[in-house]
Amino acid sequence: RKNGLLRTDPVPEEGEDVAATIGANEPLSEEEREELRRELTKVEEEIQTLSQVLAAKEKHLAEIKRKLGINSLQELKQNLAKGWQDVTATSAYKKTSETLSQAGQKASAAFSSVGSVITKKLEDVKNSPTFKSFEEKVENLKSKVGGSKPAGGDFGDVLNSTANASATTTEPLPEQTQESL
Repeated sequence: RKNGLLRTDPVPEEGEDVAATIGANEPLSEEEREELRRELTKVEEEIQTLSQVLAAKEKHLAEIKRKLGINSLQELKQNLAKGWQDVTATSAYKKTSETLSQAGQKASAAFSSVGSVITKKLEDVKNSPTFKSFEEKVENLKSKVGGSKPAGGDFGDVLNSTANASATTTEPLPEQTQESL
């Protein structure tokens, strides 16, 4: 066997069975077997020691958490908060957030534009000759039904007063007034 700087035999990968890579074709000398047995015993003892240390540390951790009043739910909340913080720190989240923000701004501008167009159209309708004519007819009806109330007020007031007046009036409207509508 060569033990130089450059090894010719394959090096085992992580998790690969070392015994399988030694080579079943090469017989081990009694000295090599004894050394491997000692190393096996040593590694098993180290694993046992590490397991005991880990168990003791976990017990100590649980005791500290109990004294601090930290329960599983609080730990879960902390883990979720930390996870969310980690997610928001990623470039993908930042790009997505920026894109959604821009889309929101564009949508807001579009809705504002649509609102402006609707407002303009309603103003156009209100200023149209047809609406003015309708408004005049309602004013005429109001003055005939309501009596001496001063002209003016907004359209809603005119409609309300007309509705109130017609609800209290029991005599039918003259034919001429109905035709003028």
